[in-house]
Amino acid sequence: MDRFDLGMATIGLISDTHGLLRPDIHQAFAGVELILHAGDVGGDEILDELALIAPVSAVYGNTDASDDPRLSPAIERVIGGLRVHVSHGHELGSPTPEKLLAAYSADVIVYGHTHRQLITRADGRLVVNPGAAGARRFDLLPSVVRLTIDVGAASAELVPLSY
Repeated sequence: MDRFDLGMATIGLISDTHGLLRPDIHQAFAGVELILHAGDVGGDEILDELALIAPVSAVYGNTDASDDPRLSPAIERVIGGLRVHVSHGHELGSPTPEKLLAAYSADVIVYGHTHRQLITRADGRLVVNPGAAGARRFDLLPSVVRLTIDVGAASAELVPLSY
């Protein structure tokens, strides 16, 4: 029986790598059991490197090929009794927490696209944008998120990356 069966998990959330994986990602994701990539991956080598840390599931973003067999339009999983949805967010135009909460009924919604870090709660649900982990753009610092699910409760911690 693994920790997922017991309702506990530590998950690495990453987005918008755009072909660049910073060396400190290994430290940021040390001990995670799963990595969820919210799109704009930028190539198989990114997924291969992340897979050295933990199993990876990824969605495609607006700059990825939608026919890439390693990328899905969305991820829907139940982890620790919570429904988790991952998509890039571009399918909603300019994603906002309000739009995401209206479009998806999951307990935890993960997205990317805007490159802006966000962790917010609304009506007992968690919306997370881990920010852009790739090349620095828009004067935003690169980051990822460590998501902890423990028996039906979710918490998220923003982890800055070096630039």
